[in-house]
Amino acid sequence: MTTGVITKVAGPLVIAEGMRSANMFDVVRVSEHRLIGEIIEMHGDRASIQVYEETAGLGSGETVVSTGRPLSVELGPGLIGSIFDGIQRPLAEIMKISGSHLERGVEVPALNRAAKWHFTPAVQPGDAVQPGDVLGTVQETAVVLHKILVPNGTTGKVAAIAEGDFTVEETVCTIETETGAQEISMVQHWPVRVGRPYRTKLSPDIPLVTGQRVIDTLFPIAKGGVAAVPGPFGSGKTVVQHQLAKWAAADIIVYIGCGERGNEMTDVLNEFPELKDPRTGNSLMERTVLIANTSDMPVAAREASIYTGITIAEYFRDMGYTVALMADSTSRWAEALREMSGRLEEMPGEEGYPAYLGSRLAQFYERAGRVIVNGSGETEGALSVIGAVSPPGGDISEPVSQATLRIVKVFWGLDASLAYKRHFPAINWLTSYSLYADSLAGWFNENVHGDWYRLRGRLMSVLQEEAELEEIVKLVGMDALSAPDRLKLEAARSIREDYLHQNAFHDVDTYTSLEKQYRMMCAILAFLDRSAEALNAGADIEQIVALPVREQIGRLKYAKEDEVVAEYDRCMEELDRELAAAQATAAE
Repeated sequence: MTTGVITKVAGPLVIAEGMRSANMFDVVRVSEHRLIGEIIEMHGDRASIQVYEETAGLGSGETVVSTGRPLSVELGPGLIGSIFDGIQRPLAEIMKISGSHLERGVEVPALNRAAKWHFTPAVQPGDAVQPGDVLGTVQETAVVLHKILVPNGTTGKVAAIAEGDFTVEETVCTIETETGAQEISMVQHWPVRVGRPYRTKLSPDIPLVTGQRVIDTLFPIAKGGVAAVPGPFGSGKTVVQHQLAKWAAADIIVYIGCGERGNEMTDVLNEFPELKDPRTGNSLMERTVLIANTSDMPVAAREASIYTGITIAEYFRDMGYTVALMADSTSRWAEALREMSGRLEEMPGEEGYPAYLGSRLAQFYERAGRVIVNGSGETEGALSVIGAVSPPGGDISEPVSQATLRIVKVFWGLDASLAYKRHFPAINWLTSYSLYADSLAGWFNENVHGDWYRLRGRLMSVLQEEAELEEIVKLVGMDALSAPDRLKLEAARSIREDYLHQNAFHDVDTYTSLEKQYRMMCAILAFLDRSAEALNAGADIEQIVALPVREQIGRLKYAKEDEVVAEYDRCMEELDRELAAAQATAAE
């Protein structure tokens, strides 16, 4: 155990000498308060330490003790439904000890040591096992079956395994390895900066269905994909992430509040237990892990919270689950990197951010993916990452947004002007994109309808043409447009207001199945195509624009899933009848 002495304190940065035998990224305990810190730079026997707690009152001459271990998380039963801070301290347990205020140096294990879990074996004595194999299971919540895996680096035969109620530290299995018997408990430790291993990475050709029309139809994300949600204050980043947490086709949700304002995080902590999981009707917390690292907590802990969250997410991915991780927001993490870099007196990059900003972001996002996990079977797991970015003033030309866009494959650009018009989700369809769209086309065409991708392309082109026509309208007015162009504008308005606008707080409209999305697309494009035919046959554009059936088409989004087909058929019959009447009127 290495012991050093503090020579300098600069905010969250502490310099200590006498640390020659310590290693990079070792966890240290600083001063008699035993504040937790991490070595981030070594020069001879001098270590630069970022401290994850308030350093007020520290002075030179106080001791620093290295634990000899890197910053790690505890993985095991008890994670689901818990609320941790950035370094995986359970906030509920800390509150019992220190009251409502988070005291410095408080040491509480991440997983409850007294709680007993019923362990059900999945292997028998004599079975050969390798890293990633399932030794047994624990029913952690009503919806999550927690699988206890053979730890990384352990290969051998099961010597003994027990069934019953155990704490996370008690031995449940003994494995005979080449180096001797190894006792396995239900808790594992894993260094947060090291990605958990897997066997094979799979191509991103299956979508993560979210039930949000603008995402699934126009800018889909793949299972195991990465997406960024940049947007200014008030544009709906948090609501988008809440909707994805609730409705995305994921088994486990890991939500990281990375440096968000305390009141926003309080909303999350209050709302998530109240949110009903549409799959089970129980609380959404029964398949959620929350990491609450607010803006008033020490800056350095923001970096730890990101790595803590993704390591927990990888752990559940290794069980064969589809995991969705929400990071809100990575900009706050980047600001923490900038502050630490400045205190280390490193050469700054653009706007004062460190030159390694891009590589740090890449290391985080690249831990996502759809993979064949370790183990003797062919188990598939997926980890999708959705990172919110909060550019100052909504200006995405700033370094964090640009570095993120170079890494992620999906960009859901939130637009303040759409948010002010109360158009939510405020994802701008002209600036957003998804690089997964082409590789997911085959899945949509095969599993929803063979025409899906063509209809999506038509929707996009109508919206693009609307943007061009709007420029003409601004210059010369609506009257200068031809009847076919007026019709395109009306169809685009229908796409915007009836299709892309989605009410997160409406019982039916909050989620739309892919089949319903397909019917809604068909209805809007049928109006455009059949009205164009009626125009060619002499119908009047003013009559077509005022057709009552347009209201019916718009209300398709409020039709319940089992009524969509019947409602769609009624709309089509009514459309044909009204267009025929409009043509007959014009012929007279």
